[in-house]
This record gives sequence, structure tokens and C-alpha cells, in this order.
Amino acid sequence: MRQGLVEKRQAIVRGARSVFGRDGYTRAGVDSIAKEAGVSSRTIYNHFPQGKAQLFRVVVVEGAEEVVQAHLDAIDRRLYKVTDLEADLVDFAHAWLAPMRRYRDHFAVVRQLRAEVGHIPQEFLDAWRAAGPDRALKEVAARFRELGEEGLFVAPDPERAATHFMLLTGAEINDRTYQGAVPLAAEERDALIVSGVRAFLRGYEKR
Repeated sequence: MRQGLVEKRQAIVRGARSVFGRDGYTRAGVDSIAKEAGVSSRTIYNHFPQGKAQLFRVVVVEGAEEVVQAHLDAIDRRLYKVTDLEADLVDFAHAWLAPMRRYRDHFAVVRQLRAEVGHIPQEFLDAWRAAGPDRALKEVAARFRELGEEGLFVAPDPERAATHFMLLTGAEINDRTYQGAVPLAAEERDALIVSGVRAFLRGYEKR
């Protein structure tokens, strides 16, 4: 694909992400996306023949893939060469939650997706989960399995343990910030993460 076409596509996807994050799936229109992207509606259909539906799928999947890369980096940097389990898990939780602030436009779309779940094709929801949340959870579970085998904690069901870890360290932060939409003081975030990690370790520590 020529450079000009690549840049045009990127502008369309950025515009669509902004509009979907602001207006949601059902209220967004191709004309609004075209205006946001600075292109004509015809140009959008040249790149995305199925229009809004195809664009929404691209936006949620490509955004999820970007976030997953950040999550994989967090696993690589924080969950290997573990020397202080509690401190390393705290650092990992901070790194895991950081994309909510770094990819605000994506998480705005995710909030709309969750709000309109009954009006969005199931295939789009499945594609988003496979590219993002489900893939990320499996990667954490794989590392938790290894940490369990190393004797750092007991996790007979690593995927369930990974789910518990995410809920204990992130659920209240997600709720209070509306998935990154509303700022939370750093000291409050720190306290919630530390208490979540300690609760996780109490449940999964070796006895």
C-alpha cells in the first residue's frame, strides 16, 4: 500500500476512534467520521467498503492489539527475574493498568462498546475479546503457571488466579475512574494496588 494511502487509512481510523469513543456505535455516522478524519465519505468507502460496521471492527481490534502489546511488555519486564514477589507484583499491576491512561481514545471506545453491547454484532465483541482481554489474560495465566511451578505461590488453576489478580488489583480502579476517564490520585491508586496484591497473595501463598 502506497504511503499516501497508508496515511489516509490511518487518518480514517483515528477519526473513527474519536467519533466512536464520543458518540458510540449506534449514533456514529460515516459523515461524522469523514469530518473528523478530514476526508470525504467516498474516501472512507474506498478504504472500508462495508462502511461504519467494518470501521468499528477495525477500531476495536487494532486498539485492542496495541493495548495487548503494552500488556505483553509489562509481563516481560515485571514478571521475569522475580526477586521480591509482592513488590514485583505491585510493579506489574501498575504497568498493567498504565494503558488506560496511555490509550484513552481506545478505552473511550471500549466504554461505549460495553454500554451498547446489546446493539453491537456478537462477531465484533468476540473479535475484540480475542484480540485484547482474552489474549492478555492467557499470557498472564501462562506466566502465573510458571511462577507456581517455581514455588512462589500455589495456583492450580492459573487462568483463575490471573483473573483474581486482575480483579483484586484493578476492579476498583476501573470502577472509580470509569476505565480511565476520570483521574485518580496517585496515592489512592498505589494504595488500591498494594492492598489488592496483598489480598491475592493471602489467597495464593504457599501453606
